[in-house]
Amino acid sequence: MELKEYMQILRKRIWIIIGFVAVACIGAGVKNYFLTVPIYEANAKLIVNQAYNAQGIPNLDISSIQTNIKVINSYIEIIKSSAILDKVAATYPDLGMNGNELGQSLRVTTANESQVMSLTATGLSSEKAAKTVNAVAKVFKSQIPVIMKVDNVTILSEAKPTDSSKPINVNPVINILISFLVGLLLSVGFVFLLEYLDDTLKTEDELEKELGIPALAVISRIRKEDARFSKQTTTSQKQVGDGQYATVNQ
Repeated sequence: MELKEYMQILRKRIWIIIGFVAVACIGAGVKNYFLTVPIYEANAKLIVNQAYNAQGIPNLDISSIQTNIKVINSYIEIIKSSAILDKVAATYPDLGMNGNELGQSLRVTTANESQVMSLTATGLSSEKAAKTVNAVAKVFKSQIPVIMKVDNVTILSEAKPTDSSKPINVNPVINILISFLVGLLLSVGFVFLLEYLDDTLKTEDELEKELGIPALAVISRIRKEDARFSKQTTTSQKQVGDGQYATVNQ
């Protein structure tokens, strides 16, 4: 099948393609603007730096940085533990979340060979997300000396509500564009499927290609209006001379 034939197939069913794409784009727009609950996120950063022993005397040497990096994995697990999250829920009851809910909204990451930990919290408003992540950071910093017997965590930066003013799960332009592409691909595939399943012959070229012989005559399609006009013409012709004539004897 040549490129021209493909284009003819698409042109023949262009309204199906337009319909698919329109429905996909309208559906994406409705979902983004009316059915999606916006979710915001806020970030705070902690740094694991100078270590102090139990007596409060600084204990920093060349290997302390590598030691701090190695204990960060343990700190990530401690942040997400009930010992910290339940403490946050009890200290900040205005958040309206228990320890399990805090754990579901919290994400802790760190770059390789880095002493910096990044805390990310999600919420239904930018203010709540910022307040949640700041509360977790403060409680974690205050509890580390109790749990690990060292004070080596510092809050590098706190979250601000203005930093998370846009929801992370609502991006109408990208979502509509993706829906447009998906709708276009599905519609093109559906059109070619219809063409594959349609085994009727509609043109002289298709007939000649199928049978391998030239067409000798073509019967054009007769519209209802033409058939009605032809019937009326035939009837009127019959009526001419249909009257009764008297004979000479009469």
